Amino acid sequence: MAYLTDIEIAQSVEMKPITEIAKSVGIDEKYIEQYGKYKAKLDLSLLSDTKKEDGKLILVTAITPTPAGEGKTTTTIGLADGMRRIGKKTAVALREPSLGPVFGVKGGAAGGGYAQVVPMEDINLHFTGDFHAIGAANNLIAAMLDNHIYQGNALNIDPRRITWKRCVDMNDRQLRFVTDGLGGRVNGVPREDGYDITVASEVMAVFCLATSITDLKERLSRIVVAYTYNEEPVTVGQIGATGAAAALLKDAIKPNLVQTLEGTPAFVHGGPFANIAHGCNSVIATKMAMKLGDYAITEAGFGADLGAEKFLDIKCRMANLTPSAVVVVATVRALKMHGGVPKTELAGENLDALKKGIPNLLRHVSNIKNVYKLPSVVAVNRFPTDTDDEIDLIISECKALGVNVVLSTVWAEGGKGGEALAREVVRLCEEEKGDFTFSYEDDTTIEEKIDAIVRKIYGGNGVILTPQAKKQVASLEKNGYGKLPVCMAKTQYSFSDDMTKLGAPENFTVTVRNVKVSAGAGFVVALTGDIMTMPGLPKVPAAEKIDVDENGKITGLF
Repeated sequence: MAYLTDIEIAQSVEMKPITEIAKSVGIDEKYIEQYGKYKAKLDLSLLSDTKKEDGKLILVTAITPTPAGEGKTTTTIGLADGMRRIGKKTAVALREPSLGPVFGVKGGAAGGGYAQVVPMEDINLHFTGDFHAIGAANNLIAAMLDNHIYQGNALNIDPRRITWKRCVDMNDRQLRFVTDGLGGRVNGVPREDGYDITVASEVMAVFCLATSITDLKERLSRIVVAYTYNEEPVTVGQIGATGAAAALLKDAIKPNLVQTLEGTPAFVHGGPFANIAHGCNSVIATKMAMKLGDYAITEAGFGADLGAEKFLDIKCRMANLTPSAVVVVATVRALKMHGGVPKTELAGENLDALKKGIPNLLRHVSNIKNVYKLPSVVAVNRFPTDTDDEIDLIISECKALGVNVVLSTVWAEGGKGGEALAREVVRLCEEEKGDFTFSYEDDTTIEEKIDAIVRKIYGGNGVILTPQAKKQVASLEKNGYGKLPVCMAKTQYSFSDDMTKLGAPENFTVTVRNVKVSAGAGFVVALTGDIMTMPGLPKVPAAEKIDVDENGKITGLF
């Protein structure tokens, strides 16, 4: 059977004018800045002017991802549409896609099938220009830093200890390591350098955690960009770049309003990667969704060991948010991969492998229930290739172990396929009270925080810090950064730091090779394994299939 592609489905649905979507949740026109007919930015004053009590916050997360796909965004959107179908005033808050994965291998972040946010082409390509503004602010800081050194280096910055990189929103391995400032004295100071992808920039993290322009400026000014010859940190504030960087972000920080295929309001804003950064949409967009809906559905990137851990331990801690329920998305295909089936053989029924992969799901569910103490439900996201026996096996195995589980068919049926999940989420919010707890406390050391995450969330035996990482931790604690939460940079494909260890591995340790501070974002980053802050393109990039005709109609975008 031939299925329509995501872009064909999206282009077949008639969108409502964005003013109509805004009106459906009571947004006055004075707060709306339209970007064409179907996209808008909302003035930040809407948050303080709206007196409605905050709605309930629901987090959608997933099992450990595989290249087979889990459909977390699809489930988030389908659940929001399902909530509206059962009569609940709902808004959804999502991240913006990075151009890197759009042109690379992973695909966009606008959902799929009949559960998408639209206009999906715009959302996946440029959108309202937020990421360009973030890249420009990042690169302005880099230019002013190098210029400060060139113009006499009054701050005594050690060029070998510059920690700030330029960025570009594209997968480009050629830029990971560069040498710049060549060509004689008039062309700068020669040094080794490199680029990050924009979504890994600390400006992105700052942007997504800021609660206002004032907060944004304070966070930007605290960013550490280099160290002096005396090993003192140098900040954006010290090189005089705070105001100009904030000015570049003044429009970007306003959340973007779009719609789902079924007309549910969707705030799509910000987009840090969850294997490198904290993997959540902006605090402002989440708060806007909570302010305008009785239920706000949001997602965090990759599996619950990454995105959900950071959403709960970093974002909720900083923004004083308490989720009412958590949805853990699982697919037959991904569980079969965790049970040892290669990606090329996933279409065939394999109940044994499915059973072997289920411990991965159970560990994520246990973490939500026993570590974070939140009510949860497993959403089995059905793909067309899944057999009834495979679906029945997951549901019966979960029920036998007392795990709450619901079948979701939102990819094929949109909101209708999310109604059962919506009813269960409403029940969790109304009947089951969580006792939200973090996985570690603020007053523990950096090493103790990392160790707590490895033991409690990953299921490992503890953390090993390399001699370099130990030295970095000591320096950070000496400089007053010891009480910050920790953002783990780790492979998304395993609970461990080894991407080949699928399922629910045991008796492993996690090695941290590098620890750095994101002082503006307000967390310490611990890098494990061979995690990259600048991905590369695959052998056959998705970009090869994308085209546009003379009428401006885009094809090949998923």
